[in-house]
Amino acid sequence: MGNDNSRITKEITAFAVMMVLLIMVMPSASAQESSVTSLDISVQKYEPFPAEIGQYVDVWVKVENFRSGQSDDVTIKLVPEYPLSLDSEKNAENNIGILSPDSASVQEFRLYVDENAKPGTASFDVYYRGMDNSPWIKDTFKIKVGSTTFDSKGTIELTETTSTPDMFSPGDKGTISFKLTNTASESTINFEGEDYDTNARIQSASLAGTDSIKVTSGVQEAGIIGPGNSVTLTFNVEVPEDVQEGTYYLDLAIIGNSYSYNNIWRVPVTIDSSSIKMIPSKSMILTNSEGKVQFDVANLHQNTISSVSVRPVAEGVKFSPAEYFIGSMKPDELFTIEFTAVVEEERERSSLTLEAEYRNGFNDHTTSANVGNLEVVEEKTDTSTGSTTIAFVLLIVAAAGIFIYKKRKQD
Repeated sequence: MGNDNSRITKEITAFAVMMVLLIMVMPSASAQESSVTSLDISVQKYEPFPAEIGQYVDVWVKVENFRSGQSDDVTIKLVPEYPLSLDSEKNAENNIGILSPDSASVQEFRLYVDENAKPGTASFDVYYRGMDNSPWIKDTFKIKVGSTTFDSKGTIELTETTSTPDMFSPGDKGTISFKLTNTASESTINFEGEDYDTNARIQSASLAGTDSIKVTSGVQEAGIIGPGNSVTLTFNVEVPEDVQEGTYYLDLAIIGNSYSYNNIWRVPVTIDSSSIKMIPSKSMILTNSEGKVQFDVANLHQNTISSVSVRPVAEGVKFSPAEYFIGSMKPDELFTIEFTAVVEEERERSSLTLEAEYRNGFNDHTTSANVGNLEVVEEKTDTSTGSTTIAFVLLIVAAAGIFIYKKRKQD
């Protein structure tokens, strides 16, 4: 009986040890699973777009940790399918290492498009995991390969570029529009003994931004443009608040009838940080706590601005009108505005600030300028002059009375 009890005790002990070990292992497995599922994979972009048959295409893959836990050993692996292949098998796998919460890493891969590929789409798999011994997770992505070739011979030219507003300021949102024209003058053309139509096809159009100008519109399709006709494509853009003024270049890329009709235009966009200048146009002296003040308001921005209004602010001083609405101002245009100022609190001077509001396109802007001090002077009325005048009048009246008295006496 003793041996049986001993055996049972040993079995219970062994079972307990196994349970403890299992409990210890379970958090680790949970952490592994969490590490994997906290990652997100996406394809940021690929160039050229679409991928060209018989050429290399660069693909940027983004892996992001969107959970609170840290991924200690992140690895991604790219496995392409025909007609795509890696430039080198050793470049198939990238080890990123530690990826902290709310952080991301972008990895670049180079693929080759087989020269016998057909236009259409091609796919590749991206495998990823958050720890060395955790299972792989797979996502599949597609890219466009080749552009459909048309027999049309119309040629596209960029004939006009406009923007709203005309000139961007830091922090502005707006649009940039491109007028594309089919320069063909006839409906058909004979080329190497064959007749072709002169329609121009825009299969896709995209505008690539920079760090200083963000393009928020996606790829556009314009379709067929007849000979001599035009189409206008409009893209939304945003300019950050901290951008430096100057000229920046965006790339407008067009996929046309075929590769020989593709175009990329470098489009200049100028950022102008200047706004409104406000300066006094006459002395800012108030006599006996009241007077008129004038200011010159000039538009230094390189395009017309609208809804311009100016408001003077000085402590203890009331202005009429309280705000002066100018309206639209062309570049370098100057307005002179006038306010009546009344000092409501006893003081010798008061600092004066002009606050201006205006619109550049659909964007509201404000600016202010301290233009100096309002000086208050008191002028007393000269009472001696008044007394002299009164005495002179009384003298005349007295003389007239004497004259009348003498004349009556003679009568």
